[in-house]
Amino acid sequence: MRRRVWTRLATFAASLLAATALIFWVTNALPGNVAAAILGVNASPGEVEKLSHELGLDRPWLVRYIEWVWGLMRGDFGTSIASGDLVGPQIAERLSVTGWLVGFGMIGAMILAVPLGAFAAIKRRRASGFVASALSQVGLSVPAFWLGLLLALLFAVRLRWLPANGYVPLSEDPGAWARHLVLPVASLALVQAAVLSRYVRSAVIEVLNEDYYRTARSIGWSQIGALVRHGSRNIALSVITVLALQLATLLVGAIIIEQVFALPGLGTLLLSAVGLRDLVVVQGIVFVLVFAVLTLNLVTDLAYLAIDPRLRARGRP
Repeated sequence: MRRRVWTRLATFAASLLAATALIFWVTNALPGNVAAAILGVNASPGEVEKLSHELGLDRPWLVRYIEWVWGLMRGDFGTSIASGDLVGPQIAERLSVTGWLVGFGMIGAMILAVPLGAFAAIKRRRASGFVASALSQVGLSVPAFWLGLLLALLFAVRLRWLPANGYVPLSEDPGAWARHLVLPVASLALVQAAVLSRYVRSAVIEVLNEDYYRTARSIGWSQIGALVRHGSRNIALSVITVLALQLATLLVGAIIIEQVFALPGLGTLLLSAVGLRDLVVVQGIVFVLVFAVLTLNLVTDLAYLAIDPRLRARGRP
């Protein structure tokens, strides 16, 4: 058990190091000159060369990469090329917005997907089960940004129940903070719930066909009781796997939703940095997103070991 945990931690560290190299190489391989973009089209070659030297852009690639990674290890994301401000505080401020959006979106998706998927599996031979499956299928074809626009049109423009855009920090006004997050979170959660419910349905159907479930039913267990007592671990493994795979999709969806509802999150900062060719900010944001995905994958692997005793048995991977 301990050896497997250390193996997964080593894999996580190696993957993170490889990701930093890829991020740094891709961002610095983009066409164009950062110094020229900052100075504008009327800048002379001498001015561009001078600014490139001041920014350290003329130093060897490997030297700049090592300095960047060493700074990340110390919690230093560097200094913005465009504004001269520290990148770390900017990312931390925007991450508080994106974090709420992604976290609540995932929680909301789970709250909707698990009962909907289980109901669709249990009632799969009835009209109600068909309707539940059809709803999830419709949800799969609806983009999150389009659903967000529809929700804003209905609840913000027509009914005027909720704000259509903007953000208020939790520390300033908890009520306004919650009201501004309802529509963005609902847009993400509904689309993700449609995806997750399909996997929950498949996992529940698989359990329903197992001998141990039929045995539990034959000795008097109720349908729900037998599922919870004897099938919850297998269902949980499937759901955890899908959650890990869907995190990247959820993060991308959150970036788009931030544009729809004018939320000052990581997505807004990333698009602004790309437009200004502020590579230090772009590198920092992409690193945070990759770190989040790899961390969730690590947590998923460790959850497998905790949930499934077969993976802890000797001789198993």
